[in-house]
Amino acid sequence: MRIARTEQRVKEKQANTPSLDNRRARHEFHILESLEAGLALTGTEIKSIRAGGVSLNEAFARVRDGELWLVNMYIPPYKPGSAFSAHDTRRARKLLVHKSQLERLAARSAEKGLTIVPLRLYFTRGKAKVEIGLAKGKKLYDKRKSIQDREMKRELERVSR
Repeated sequence: MRIARTEQRVKEKQANTPSLDNRRARHEFHILESLEAGLALTGTEIKSIRAGGVSLNEAFARVRDGELWLVNMYIPPYKPGSAFSAHDTRRARKLLVHKSQLERLAARSAEKGLTIVPLRLYFTRGKAKVEIGLAKGKKLYDKRKSIQDREMKRELERVSR
């Protein structure tokens, strides 16, 4: 009986942890490969992420000086925090990946038409993680085809019910 209650608490706790998907990236890019990266945050940024209001829509990753940086991700200021603990909302944040992964990403992103975009922001064991993907931009006809495929899938699900 006690084990069941513990499992239930764990499930409730996991349901309360915020997860943010970047649906715009999946719509505008073909995702070739993806990997998990840690996120180096300062001060009250982690509390602000847990409170919500984070935006990954215009964010992208860039390799600079042998490090991977997440640029243009919006984290709102934490209201209960003091003025001294305030952070810049769109500052570049360091992504933590293994050196071999970084070298492979740097080589692949240097190819024409490829970029690194954040796909999802979530928490694992209290630490913020970002799923990043190596992506290639879609053409307009590709977007139309993916919309058409999604509508067909919905229609098939409706009929099968």
